[in-house]
Amino acid sequence: MGGITVFGAGGRAGRAAVAEALRRGHEVTAVVRRPQAHPDLAADGVRPVAGDVTDPAAVARYARGRDAVVAAVYDPAADPAAFFAAAARALGEGMASAGAERLLFVGLASVLPDAAGTPLMDTPGYPQEYRGFYLAHAAARDALAATGLDWLVLSPSGDFDHGGAPTGGYRPAPADAAARIAYGDFALALLDEAERPRHHRTHLGVTRA
Repeated sequence: MGGITVFGAGGRAGRAAVAEALRRGHEVTAVVRRPQAHPDLAADGVRPVAGDVTDPAAVARYARGRDAVVAAVYDPAADPAAFFAAAARALGEGMASAGAERLLFVGLASVLPDAAGTPLMDTPGYPQEYRGFYLAHAAARDALAATGLDWLVLSPSGDFDHGGAPTGGYRPAPADAAARIAYGDFALALLDEAERPRHHRTHLGVTRA
């Protein structure tokens, strides 16, 4: 198997992606801001490194020669609009510089269309207090669409089942606020998509099987 780079490897989705990539025999570069804060990431086949997903040079350094890049990123200290736009730009620029093409970006169900084609954030009763965060994700997706990458935004159809045990399966689904998926099952979908011949440059939602 080839190599996978995971930006945001210290978060729950990132850790699940690292574990699933390792289980499948990939060599993993686990990118976090402070590797010393995540000693448990160190394992045979995993190389923890310090890096910033908003820095094109760091993206290029860790994407070069890899089969796929997974970005499961979030910075609670940053303005969401600035952070996600900068991350999308840096991924596009850095991966192009490194000659890397395949990107899996962990997205948000709020901007995923429901069965009727309406973004979840625009459906009746959906919480609006975090709308700026939703729009930041939408802008990042639009920025990825302007790159030459082979990209896919993958998100839960609703939300993560934060305490749930994996079922060992998943299924694609439109946005549904009630849908849930365990992190381990979401990682299955991430790695399945990372190993596909080509993406379709879109936003895909997944939920438990």
